[in-house]
Amino acid sequence: MQVGRKSCWRQLQASFFRLLCLIPTGFPVRSVDMQRATDNITIRQGDTAIIRCYVDDKVSKVAWLNRSNIIFAGQDKWSLDPRVDLVTKGQLEYSLRIQKVDVYDEGSYTCSIQTKQQPKTSQVYLIVQVPANIYKVSEDITVNEGSNVTLSCLASGRPDPAINWRLLNPSAEPLDGEEYLDIIGIMRNQAGRYECKASNDVATPDVKYVNVVVSYPPTIKKTQSSETPVGRMGTLQCDATAVPTPEFEWFRDEKRLSNAQGINIQILGTTTILMIANVTEEDYGNYTCVASNRLGVQNASLFLYRPGTGRDINGSACVSQSLWLLLACFACLFFKC
Repeated sequence: MQVGRKSCWRQLQASFFRLLCLIPTGFPVRSVDMQRATDNITIRQGDTAIIRCYVDDKVSKVAWLNRSNIIFAGQDKWSLDPRVDLVTKGQLEYSLRIQKVDVYDEGSYTCSIQTKQQPKTSQVYLIVQVPANIYKVSEDITVNEGSNVTLSCLASGRPDPAINWRLLNPSAEPLDGEEYLDIIGIMRNQAGRYECKASNDVATPDVKYVNVVVSYPPTIKKTQSSETPVGRMGTLQCDATAVPTPEFEWFRDEKRLSNAQGINIQILGTTTILMIANVTEEDYGNYTCVASNRLGVQNASLFLYRPGTGRDINGSACVSQSLWLLLACFACLFFKC
């Protein structure tokens, strides 16, 4: 393979030097400064590349070649590309300038000269780098807890960018995943904003975000019963966590309670408060808080009791799943009672 490439290059050189014979000799005579046979220049897409070539007074003809195409022969421009021109400073420089470099400019460039003794060339390979760019990323999603989730983040760039994921929680530790991030059996603590970062050290990394909402049924975390004398206001409180935000209902025995004379129900996000004004003997007893969303229902028992009966008002809820209460809750949801 190497022999074939050398043979091809010799043929290309021979063809080009035959073309050099057509160049007028009016151009100042110089010879090339041969630093290395082949040099690499790395440039970022959109920047200006200057490919240097230095000569002296021993040259009769000089030209620039890109692959098999002549760009300049002496001062005559053969290329039709308006981005390309010469940089000549005095009698020493015959450099090629390419503005707004793009990926199709990548390749071999040859500064070729003809001296009285023999032809010489200085070859430069232009490498065009492209900043990382995320061109496709997953949309924001909502999934049920326990589901399998795959997030995608596709990026381009030269060289190929590295892709990294983070969940932007307090630790924000890197996650195992590249173009695709697989989350098996997602849990509620894995909800949040996911960051995809693509970087290849050419420019500032490209960053995109995906918001993941994890839905789960209600869990009643805390209840507050009330020790209230007759004639005072009794307050019962019930706190639940759920996504979507739970709906709350209050029951006394099998009766659903609503805002009416002496009863005030407040719902503040994931907390509900039942306030009973001017408590009477008939108000003492067991109350049930019900939290529900489309994924499930949970209920808890709370107590309004007279002072001195010794109930624990700071304990956890007595959570039950009585059939009649679940049926009543679903019926109210269905009929919007």
